[in-house]
Amino acid sequence: MIYIRSLFVGVLGSLLALASPAPAAQSSFSGSLHVIDGDTFDVGDVRVRLFGVDAPEQGQTCGGDGTPQWSCGAWVTDEVRARYDGRRARCERLDTDRYGRAVARCSVDGKDMGRTLVSEGLLFAYRDYSMDYDLDEKRAAVRGVGLHGAQVQRPAAYRAETRRAANAAALEEAPEGCVIKGNISSKGARIYHSPGQQHYGPTRIDESEGERWFCSAAEAEAAGWRPARR
Repeated sequence: MIYIRSLFVGVLGSLLALASPAPAAQSSFSGSLHVIDGDTFDVGDVRVRLFGVDAPEQGQTCGGDGTPQWSCGAWVTDEVRARYDGRRARCERLDTDRYGRAVARCSVDGKDMGRTLVSEGLLFAYRDYSMDYDLDEKRAAVRGVGLHGAQVQRPAAYRAETRRAANAAALEEAPEGCVIKGNISSKGARIYHSPGQQHYGPTRIDESEGERWFCSAAEAEAAGWRPARR
């Protein structure tokens, strides 16, 4: 009887453990900060995308209309690195993005990094996600500080334009009438990308690796490929 009771308790404990939800991602964390680019950092061992702001892409250039082109994306990264690299940051996780990064509000010495960098004209308020730094950006623009003193395209517009150009180039490479890309991921997943999707332009087809073009989504799915999520 004792053996049966012990076995029952053990089985019940295992079932409860399986039913228990996994622990939630840590909401608050801190650590030494390592700058990846203007709005992306490692804080300790956590990759962070700073909440509510947007930085020029690393390869983005600014200028035009008579103004010389210059590497504003790389400049912003250097400026943010000079201010923050190696310092201790405290962060509050608000979300997790599709790349697995913690979307977080972070501070150094008690000062909100997003607000500081937007106020100095190094980052833009990302109004699609938050209006928290809207007035800070407007004040920086009036003062003409940082990026606001140059011909600069907002990062989101630059990314959209880059995707359109990549998509157009990809369509020129496609066999006539067969524009769907059947890609094989590093994990062996067979995924097809249609024109207009986020990763259509950058995706390259290597037929020697079993990748191929399709003339329709139905053809791709019949061959065992699934649609890309974005």
